[in-house]
Amino acid sequence: MPTIKRDLTMEQQLAAAPLDLPFLMLVVLLTGIGVITVFSASYPTAINEGAKATTYFVHQGIYALLGFVLMYAASRINYQYYRFFSILLLGVALVLLVLVLIPGVHTVRSDGVKRWIRRIGPIPSFQPSEVAKLGVILFFSARMSRRHEVKRTQYDPNVYLGKFPAGKVMQKLEDWGFLELVPYGVILLLIVLLMKAEPHMSGTILILIPAAAILFAGGIGWHWILIGGGVIGAGLWYIIQNTSYMSLRLQVQADPWAYPQNGGYQIIQSLYSIGSGGLFGVGFGQGRQKQLFLPEAENDFIFSVWCEEMGLVGAYLVLILFLLLILRGYWIALHARDPFGSLLVVGIITLMAAQVFLNISVVTNFLPTTGVSLPFFSYGGTALVIQLIEMGIVLGVSRQIPAPKQE
Repeated sequence: MPTIKRDLTMEQQLAAAPLDLPFLMLVVLLTGIGVITVFSASYPTAINEGAKATTYFVHQGIYALLGFVLMYAASRINYQYYRFFSILLLGVALVLLVLVLIPGVHTVRSDGVKRWIRRIGPIPSFQPSEVAKLGVILFFSARMSRRHEVKRTQYDPNVYLGKFPAGKVMQKLEDWGFLELVPYGVILLLIVLLMKAEPHMSGTILILIPAAAILFAGGIGWHWILIGGGVIGAGLWYIIQNTSYMSLRLQVQADPWAYPQNGGYQIIQSLYSIGSGGLFGVGFGQGRQKQLFLPEAENDFIFSVWCEEMGLVGAYLVLILFLLLILRGYWIALHARDPFGSLLVVGIITLMAAQVFLNISVVTNFLPTTGVSLPFFSYGGTALVIQLIEMGIVLGVSRQIPAPKQE
């Protein structure tokens, strides 16, 4: 009986295409280690709160399973659809950043910080900045990938605006490539102002870094990156110097032992935890600083617990795994099918790399204390799910990497 060859649709071909196995294995491995570490770091806190020792572990495990399901679903979606979804997601992110400033919508903290939208029915509490990160990455990638298809405006000196001095100025700005950057600058400025009102400095930085990486990878000149970085850096420094709790953190970072009860306690306990781990650690689950000495042991300072229990060798193991994941991510970006896929992966991987660097820099007192979680490790279901969805997007791009040509 003759066989019938059926033509596969594009979607069927993408679904059947292999995804990048090394990248997938690294994500699964880091997430698995992270969930197990949450158990070790969180059980003293859970018991102190009157809950079961496994409470945090079970919650994180459930979110990890949900994240893996959504990661797989995202990996099977043709990433070209994200071009159209990007504008919608960025708009939603901006709306959420406005909503979080409204009393009754955000969670209440004694220090006046408004970063979380409170739980609404089955929807858990979350930070709008997490949505904003992905929204900026998608929108910037989609727009930058088409920059060479857009013709630059020419201001005819004999027609309308071109007759006036302003027209000549506009033409110069167009020739220099400045006008091309205006839409990106307006979006980032709006986000910075909204997040300044929360305030959320670390979230602002984690949006600006991948945005700059996408602009640079998309072909924007070094000079504009340096000028923009200088202006933004000066603005952030001014904000830090004129915000009391931010300027205090700079002083604490310089000498945490001078502020043992006023900002330095957490970093002192973190350094004790890391230093007591030695070469091979005190053993999994045997850490002492997590016994209600180290605040946020299961969250932002979970790497300190890992270092204490697994030692320098364990710390290097995790760092190497992150390094391999980052390098493999950039390899996928270099081999992506088109500029959009490449820029998309650059933004996501740069965001993850920045989070890893900032978190580990904070817990080792290389940088002032700030609220940056460690990807795949820090307790937080919503953040873990979003991170795994982002990894699914990268895997979706890897499905469309062209096969090597046969000689």
